[in-house]
Amino acid sequence: MGGWVIDRLLREGDKVRSLDVVPPQRALPQGVPFLQVNLTDLQSVKEAIQGCEGVIHLGGFPGVNGRPAGMLYANNTVGSYNVLLAATMVGIKRVSLASSINALSGLDIEHCDYRYLPVDEKHPSFNQDEYGLSKVVMEQQGDSFARRYPDMTISSLRLHALLETPIEPQHTLDEACSPSARGLWGWMYIWEAARAHVLALKAGYTGHEVFFTTAQTSGSSIPSIELARHAYPEAEIRGDLSGHQSLYNCYKAARLLGWVHNDQFQKPGE
Repeated sequence: MGGWVIDRLLREGDKVRSLDVVPPQRALPQGVPFLQVNLTDLQSVKEAIQGCEGVIHLGGFPGVNGRPAGMLYANNTVGSYNVLLAATMVGIKRVSLASSINALSGLDIEHCDYRYLPVDEKHPSFNQDEYGLSKVVMEQQGDSFARRYPDMTISSLRLHALLETPIEPQHTLDEACSPSARGLWGWMYIWEAARAHVLALKAGYTGHEVFFTTAQTSGSSIPSIELARHAYPEAEIRGDLSGHQSLYNCYKAARLLGWVHNDQFQKPGE
């Protein structure tokens, strides 16, 4: 996703530095320097972002994937803390953080507890695994830094499945009530996630805000209200689930960031 963010920033006329723990697999655009940085090393992070105006933080493990218990949690939480701390040390006021819809639930559970649908940022977290917990803690770090530095603009974007190919809707309840039910049949195009991060970096508010950022429609051909009532019959229906409306309420992102997911498959520049 970092490549899509870089491309978006460059199209908007920004200068970009690329930081990662390993060199990029594809050549960076001309004029984009690469700095090899481990986010768990605070001094290295501080030196790498010196002179920048903002940071988009995408680093971290996206899943356990056979790693020893606790490694993901330690890496992700220390990394996000160091990014925020280093930003304050060098005077950066704008930080956009890659959170996840799994802040509500988790990757490693079969069924989630949703109290109402569509869910919004006020819905409580019932997280049960270290990946989702690392995202919850990252969001709490954002709250903490915003309280201490009230002139900062910090955003946590709860991203969903990042696609680079056209969405293929699920057509049966058996498909829909697989792990897709845990993620409320959500999805998004990866370039739309990149656009959301750039908008968050340039937002007009101060403080820390959490945003759901998903497509406007579900990833199923089954009507959303039928999906909700089948998979989560005890959940209260609080919003519009007509047709194939998303079961995530992204109104806050539209209101504060001016971001609405373009569900049409159209890569930027094509």
